[in-house]
Amino acid sequence: MRAVLLTGGAGFIGFHLAMKLAESKAFDLYILDNLNAFYSPALKIKRLEQLGIKPGVQNGWITSATYPNVHFAQADIADKKAMEALTQPLPLQMIVHLAAQAGVRFSFDHPDAYIHSNLLGFFEILELSRKKNIEHLLFASSSSVYGANQKIPFHESDDIMRPLNLYAATKASNEMMAYAYASLYKIPMTGLRFFTVYGPYGRPDMAYFKFADHITKHIPIQVHGEGKLQRDFTYIDDIVAAIMCSIDKAPQGVVPYEIFNIGNNRPVELMRFIQLLEELCGQKAILNIIPNAEGEMITTYADIDKLTNSIGIKPKVSIEEGLSQFIHWFQSTDNPLK
Repeated sequence: MRAVLLTGGAGFIGFHLAMKLAESKAFDLYILDNLNAFYSPALKIKRLEQLGIKPGVQNGWITSATYPNVHFAQADIADKKAMEALTQPLPLQMIVHLAAQAGVRFSFDHPDAYIHSNLLGFFEILELSRKKNIEHLLFASSSSVYGANQKIPFHESDDIMRPLNLYAATKASNEMMAYAYASLYKIPMTGLRFFTVYGPYGRPDMAYFKFADHITKHIPIQVHGEGKLQRDFTYIDDIVAAIMCSIDKAPQGVVPYEIFNIGNNRPVELMRFIQLLEELCGQKAILNIIPNAEGEMITTYADIDKLTNSIGIKPKVSIEEGLSQFIHWFQSTDNPLK
């Protein structure tokens, strides 16, 4: 089995990817997560429980009770000493780096969290890749890097030098840092620009989760940009399928580095999105229409031709099917925040 380090494995995307890697039984999977309180740790604990892991006070790696090839440790990726102690004994071959301080609006008031996790933490992952001579590092970027770019759909070759917020700036910085390490040390690296990921076990700070919660509780929802914002909502299964197909396709060449958009290629207007949630919840939303926030993109729209041509994969899940799956989970007992 190949040894893979997955950072952010108790997060939304990380959890779903971990389940696929665990079930494949082709990987010896080591999951790192700091279980921070950016949103309720109860949801992160629930995800880990699905993997057969019960985080405790013990130090070091905990092996899953369900999957003997899955191990978990709680750690901050920016903590050099902790990272060295945990990873030094491991025969790592690949890293999938998903850990980061997420959220655009949170960055407006908490910039230090983004510098710590997204820059210092990413640097530690790059250094780990260099020291371990990693065969392939895949890392999470974001559609936010396109910032003030006016051309749509967004293509990987578009300018990313005009970020609209610090979160986007840190993700663009990650891409440049990774390119430098790929160029200097010939470490194959793949950056994945995710476009508005949604689905079961999702992040409660994101609009679709908050909207569903507020609709069912008859709480007004804030609709930015008069409901005209468009997002390229991408279902979690399509995201995981793209990552799984990318793992064994390490970039080659003089600089072994690639960037891919991972989106649905079908933007949905915010008001249409709300209408779908109303239908699925069987309740009308109470709308509070407000102007668009500074630092917020108007439209995200992924050109996925490069992904399709290089990896051979296309998104399969429509917004109607994806939201239906999310609401089914949201209203079930599997949702610890219900």
